[in-house]
Amino acid sequence: MSKGRKNGLYSGISEELSALMRTGWADTERHDLGIDEQAPYAARRRAALSARFPGERLVVPSGNLKVRSNDDSYPFRPYTGYVHMTGDQARDGALVLEPRADGGHDAYCYQLPRDSRNDNEFWTGPTAELWMGRRHSLAESELVLGLPCRDVRTAAADLAAAPDAPTRIVRGVDPSLEAAVATDEERDAELEEALSDLRLVKDDWEIAELRKAVDSTVRGFTDVVGELSVAIASSERWIEGTFFRRARLEGNSVGYGSICAAGEHATIMHWTDNDGPVRSGDLLLLDAGVETRTLYTADVTRTLPISGTFTPLQRKVYDAVYEAQEAGMAAVKPGAAYRDFHEASQRHLAARLVEWGFIEGPAERAYELSLQRRFTMAGTGHMLGLDVHDCAQARNEEYVDGVLEPGMVLTVEPGLYFQPDDLTVPEEWRGIGVRIEDDLVVTVDGHQNLSAGLPRSADDVEAWMARFAG
Repeated sequence: MSKGRKNGLYSGISEELSALMRTGWADTERHDLGIDEQAPYAARRRAALSARFPGERLVVPSGNLKVRSNDDSYPFRPYTGYVHMTGDQARDGALVLEPRADGGHDAYCYQLPRDSRNDNEFWTGPTAELWMGRRHSLAESELVLGLPCRDVRTAAADLAAAPDAPTRIVRGVDPSLEAAVATDEERDAELEEALSDLRLVKDDWEIAELRKAVDSTVRGFTDVVGELSVAIASSERWIEGTFFRRARLEGNSVGYGSICAAGEHATIMHWTDNDGPVRSGDLLLLDAGVETRTLYTADVTRTLPISGTFTPLQRKVYDAVYEAQEAGMAAVKPGAAYRDFHEASQRHLAARLVEWGFIEGPAERAYELSLQRRFTMAGTGHMLGLDVHDCAQARNEEYVDGVLEPGMVLTVEPGLYFQPDDLTVPEEWRGIGVRIEDDLVVTVDGHQNLSAGLPRSADDVEAWMARFAG
């Protein structure tokens, strides 16, 4: 909660000002709203959640504003499980599934209502619409979400006074609601686990949103190539800002902190300072994704020669990563083990590292001992959706130890990273980092590469850059 200011210019509110502010406002209730296109999909998701927890009360909060500094808050981003179950993005809300005696659940959504014009709350209070923007009324939210909506200001008291029933809540999202219910930490964790499990297979609406996110991301990468000459004259910050402009124009924002890593910064997996120089002759590793206005995100990486042409050594490393990605992508198909694409990529990279003399062979032994991880560092991919690392609390047996199914969306992103201070490799290799990442949806007969609009092979990358580079 923000501290607020103790040194405001106004010491109080006169009765005359209060009266003036309460009068002369038009009725802005909207009666033209229709149900959101996501609502029927969200209803099916709630039904699936209900079936997992018969006879239990389930509470899924949206979350609260988080303080950035003093009285300034970060842009609000609702809890992913809440968005998935409702399609809503409102702060200070909560979905409640109330068990019915005859089975199943009644679902309703707590929302922050509009501020009354009959007191000073709407222009002075902590939710002040006049400061923060108009919200939906409860009636409007009901129309859009297809859910009964209640005033969230009574939620804690309502939950505390609710009929006896086993209750679960997602912890760490809304402290006030968490304090209002008596729950068990382990059982609450099972609720969060189930919410992650239910996102593993995307429905048709979600896949369409991910297509939008990826298509915008492709345009964002093209924007960056078109402004590389300006980036050379400034820094990685120009690249970050260029991609961010596309993300804000076509979506909600970026889905995660953009990695705009030039030169030796490309060896840092999560470089987000983006304040380094951009030099001709170096590589640029750009890992970025547009988040749609419904909060689904892409996650794509390309490694680009800033000059437009790979050096022979850069191409050698790039080709090894490209071939590893090809091997990994070939393993993405229904019925395959989730780990298959990771293992295919890593085996290829292990073999290359043995061939180059950087790790001790034979290649199979090196892979079994994971010796390649000195240079590959991370796994080869992850699930993708509302979160860039989606389904992060899902059960291992459903995720990393599971089997791929049509509708799953995942990344395949092998990489090689030769640190600038790594004395085990020749000097000319140090500071080279390469990653190639694409977003794949599993189909009934294999997979589709959603990000195929961006070139991947070294020749195609160079040709693309020659066409668009500025």
